[in-house]
Amino acid sequence: MTNGFRDKLGEGGYGSVYKGKLRSGPFVAIKMLSKPKANGQEFINEVATIGRIHHVNVVQLIGYCAERSKRALVYDFMPNGSLEKYIFSSEGELSLSCKQIYEISLGVARGIGYLHQGCDMQILHFDIKPHNILLDENFTPKVSDFGLAKLYPTDDSIVTVTAARGTLGYIAPELFYKNIGGVSYKADIYSFGMLLMEMAGRRRNWNSSVDSSQIFFPPWVYDQFAEGKNAQIVEATEEESEMVKKMMLVGLWCIQMRPSDRPNSMNKVVEMLEGNIQLLHMPPKPFQYSQLAMQTENGIKKRSLSNLSGACMDSLTRDISGR
Repeated sequence: MTNGFRDKLGEGGYGSVYKGKLRSGPFVAIKMLSKPKANGQEFINEVATIGRIHHVNVVQLIGYCAERSKRALVYDFMPNGSLEKYIFSSEGELSLSCKQIYEISLGVARGIGYLHQGCDMQILHFDIKPHNILLDENFTPKVSDFGLAKLYPTDDSIVTVTAARGTLGYIAPELFYKNIGGVSYKADIYSFGMLLMEMAGRRRNWNSSVDSSQIFFPPWVYDQFAEGKNAQIVEATEEESEMVKKMMLVGLWCIQMRPSDRPNSMNKVVEMLEGNIQLLHMPPKPFQYSQLAMQTENGIKKRSLSNLSGACMDSLTRDISGR
């Protein structure tokens, strides 16, 4: 089935993913969990969650295997891999058109909206990021990796989470700071907003190799808009520029620090992305910071942060989760 596990598609903190082929012919992706945590709780989470999902923008679980300490999940194979390699491609050889990026953003938003409101249980993903958005042969996006997902009754507006979960840089601030609002589906809306900013800018939100004013991308974009300037990163037609601006404005609304200031649902986010840009108002500035000092220790850049809001501090932090 896996040809001796020779064709590795990727790896992360959960283990490795290999390309395989079923006897009936179709190619599949086999996710091998290397170190099952909490008696395989991550594996159980993923099977229990994704086993009940059927949506064009959510990856399809075909089967699973559990033998002693070994755990494997079998998914549809996504030939175009993750979105990450397209929006962060340094040479540009994997670049997508503005139209493709925009359509992918809509598909991801619809997939997350389905998780929140389309099932018999409310499914909160808690790990929305470029690496977890897979693309099929037609570049249709699929939300993937449900290892951190949690299921709640559909009428639960505020949920219980014992610890912050997700990937730093995409985690909503209320998962760290309880005084700004309870944890809810709006945590996924925040993560989607950070993803949307990276898609629109085709760069990571935190990038220390660019001009100092653009190191943290979202506030730079906000300031450009506030001053009536163009935040376009690449050359584009008028239609493409409007798509990108719309994505950035919606992204800024999604990453408001207080959950109550974000869009009230992913369906609303879809409506904003599909609607007339003239109807999109400028959001409040979603983050404020007074000082950012960069220090280098043992070859790793560390941040000395003073008076940063939760959203800003979260977004500036390196992805250290390994997921």
